[in-house]
Amino acid sequence: MNLWLNTCMLKSFLRSTVYHIEKSFQRLRFASAPAELPALLGISFPKSGTHLLDQILLGFSNVAPYARRLRSFYAEYEGESGKKRDPEQALKWLDSLRPRDIASAHLFARPEVVARVSSPKFVPFFIYRDPRDVVVSHVFYVTDMEARHVHHEYYRSLPDFNARLKASILGRPDADVEFPNIAERFKPYLGWLDRPEVLKIHFEDLMHARAETLTSIMNHLLSRVTLPAPRQLILDSLEASINPTKSPTFRSGKTGEWKKYFTDEHKKLFKEAAGDLLLKLGYEKDNSW
Repeated sequence: MNLWLNTCMLKSFLRSTVYHIEKSFQRLRFASAPAELPALLGISFPKSGTHLLDQILLGFSNVAPYARRLRSFYAEYEGESGKKRDPEQALKWLDSLRPRDIASAHLFARPEVVARVSSPKFVPFFIYRDPRDVVVSHVFYVTDMEARHVHHEYYRSLPDFNARLKASILGRPDADVEFPNIAERFKPYLGWLDRPEVLKIHFEDLMHARAETLTSIMNHLLSRVTLPAPRQLILDSLEASINPTKSPTFRSGKTGEWKKYFTDEHKKLFKEAAGDLLLKLGYEKDNSW
């Protein structure tokens, strides 16, 4: 046990050391850029393009002294145990970030967290996706891609995809770990939609209107800081940073796939569970889909 713990501590120390050395080289590489650039924070609802947004934000490291890798990732639930983290942990994690860091999180919009993220210390982005595609993606992820996930064995025990999709829509209210329905899972993130400091990004826009969306991402940073690089070079760097094959959970990147998997029963269950969620997020104008 002591050997394992010591090995983990050594690996953590080495990763931290390499990170800070790389960050120092970045500062020398872009000596004419501001030294105290705010941290870039990518916030995402799970299964909504987290790794895609990470890659794009890391693209800024090609034109500015930002870190070339993520400083860290935070999630409100522990992946293997499903245990919900204490709200204080999110604040401690945010406080650990430094200028020119790039970080990623599944982060609830609690008032105290929103206050931190809306401060000059951060330039925040929030990516989300059609919740109908989210529940489909969740089935594939939990069943086939992440054997250590807390719900993996349960999903594998279900008879077919239809049953698993129902579970992703309705949650597991009787489980020992918290896993509510899709509307309740999204509810803690809704507060990000009301914050002007946070750039809201539809995953679908990165698929079908990428140039315009990357421009918005660039402009969101440039509205706060001045970078010496030409705008076109910045855009080209963001575009070039996108590489789906380097995403450990990338499956298809398609949009509207829910139409292939939703039966009439799934549509009924989703409408009952989600209420007006699709309207709030701008994916439907009414409930007649």
